[in-house]
Amino acid sequence: MFDSLTDRLSEAFRKMRGQARLDEKNIQDGLREVRLALLEADVNFKVVKDFIDRVRDKAMGADVLKSLTPGQQLVKLVHDELVELLGGEQKGLDLRSKPVKIMLVGLQGSGKTTTASKLANLLRGKHKLKPYLVPADVYRPAAIEQLHVLAKQLGVPAYPSTTDMNPVDICADAMKKAAEAGCDAILFDTAGRLHLDEPLMEELSAIKAACAPQEILFVADAMTGQDAVTVAEAFDKRLDITGVVLTKMDGDARGGAALSIKSVTGKSLKFVGMGEKLSDLEVFHPDRAASRILGMGDVMTLIEKAQGSMEQEEAEKLASKMQQAKFDLEDFLTQMRRMRKIGSLESILKMVPGMGGMVKKMGDMQVPEKEIDKAEAIISSMTKKERQEPALINASRRARIAKGCGKPVAEVSALLKNFEQMNKMMQQMLGGGKTPKMPKMPGMPAGYTPPGTRPQTARPGMQNSMADAMAGMPGMPDMGEMGGGEAKKGLSKKTLAERKKKKMNKKQRKKR
Repeated sequence: MFDSLTDRLSEAFRKMRGQARLDEKNIQDGLREVRLALLEADVNFKVVKDFIDRVRDKAMGADVLKSLTPGQQLVKLVHDELVELLGGEQKGLDLRSKPVKIMLVGLQGSGKTTTASKLANLLRGKHKLKPYLVPADVYRPAAIEQLHVLAKQLGVPAYPSTTDMNPVDICADAMKKAAEAGCDAILFDTAGRLHLDEPLMEELSAIKAACAPQEILFVADAMTGQDAVTVAEAFDKRLDITGVVLTKMDGDARGGAALSIKSVTGKSLKFVGMGEKLSDLEVFHPDRAASRILGMGDVMTLIEKAQGSMEQEEAEKLASKMQQAKFDLEDFLTQMRRMRKIGSLESILKMVPGMGGMVKKMGDMQVPEKEIDKAEAIISSMTKKERQEPALINASRRARIAKGCGKPVAEVSALLKNFEQMNKMMQQMLGGGKTPKMPKMPGMPAGYTPPGTRPQTARPGMQNSMADAMAGMPGMPDMGEMGGGEAKKGLSKKTLAERKKKKMNKKQRKKR
C-alpha cells in the first residue's frame, strides 16, 4: 500500500533536505514533485490541487523559511496535511446502543461478504460482542453459502436465508432471530450489482428503513482507484453512508482512493482489508498512514500486532523460562509461528522508522523467511520429547529428523548447536551476567552480526540503536552489510576501482 507514492515522495524530500535554505523557487520545485507523485497515485486532481495550495501557503511562512532545518519543517507540513487529507482523527464504529446494526453496501465483487466476516471477527475479539451474520444477497450464486461457511469458521450464528426470500424480509426477521440467540451485533451482507441501478438502490433504501442500522459501510475495491470514490459518492447521496472500507489494500493498489475518499465524500475511511484471512482487517488510522507514506514507519501498529499475538502472562512465563535456561525447541517453534501472525519480515520493516528502504537494499539476498521455514521444518520433524529435551537427540535421531524434513544431517546438527549456544546466551543476559558472544541463531543468514558484538559507529541516515534492534529479528542480516563488499567501509570510488584493477591483474598473472 502506497509503495510507489512513498518512493516518489522520499526522493522529492531528499532533494529538499540537501538545500541549506529554502526559497520560493526550490519550494515550488519540491511541491511539483509532490503533485506529480500524488497524481501518479491516482489521487483526484481537485484534491491534489487543494492539497498543494495549502502546503505552499504554509511553506512560504516565516517559520519554515527562517528555520534551521527548513527541509524537515516542510516534511512536517506535508505530513500534517496528509493526516487531514486522510480524514484527520480515526473514526471508529458507533457501538453505543445495542444491538449494534451494521449494513454493508457496495458493488458486486468488492468484498462485502468477506468483510462482513472480518468485521464479525473484530467485534467478537476486540469489542467482546456476539455477532450475528445476515446473508441478504439472494442474487449472487453461492453468496449465502459463502457467508454460512465463514460463519462456521468463526463459530458465530448466521440467518438461514434462501434464494427465494425477499432481502428486506430477511433483514427484518434476522433482527428477531439475533435477539433470540442473545447476539448484540448484527451484520447485514447486502446484494451488489456490476453497476449502479435504481432497483438496487431502492432495495438498499428499504433495508435501511426496516432495520435502522447505526452504521452503513460502503465496501470498495481499492484496485478500482478513483472509480471507487465516484461510486462511494453516489451511494452516499442515496443512503448517507457512515464510513468506507477499502479491500485488497495488500495488492498493488496505488492508494489514490484512500487519499481522495474523505475530501470527495466527506466520509471517513474506517477499515482496510490487508489479506484473505479473517484477521486481515485493520482499523484505519490517518496519522499512521501518513507516517507510512512519508517513510516514517508505523511503530504503534507494530506494537499492537505484537501485543495481540501474546498475552502479558504468557510473555512473563516465557521470560522466566529463558532466564532459567528452560527455553526449549517447542517454545522456539511457537515463537516463530507467532511472528508469522504479525506479518512478513518485509511488512514489519516498513513499520519501523527509517527502515522502509531496507527491502530494496536486500536485493537478491536469500529471503529470511526461507531460513525460518527451514528451521521450522527441522523442529517439526522432531518428537515432542525431543523438542522439550534437545539433549536426547543423538546421531541416529539426527539422521531420522533429517530424513523426515528432507534436510542434510549437517543442517540439523547446526541448528541444535546454535540453539544450545543461544539458550546459554539468553540465560546469562537475563540473569545479569556478562554478555557473551552471541551465536548465529537458527534461521540467521551467513554474515549476521548480533547487537553488542560490533563497534558502535554511526551509519549514514540511521541510528545505531535502530540497526542493533533490527539485527535481533529472526532472519535479519547485518545492516552494515547491505551496501555490499568494501563499499561499507567508506572507501572512495577511486580506491575501489584501483583494488578491482589489482585483483584483475593478479588473476591474469596466475593464468600465465
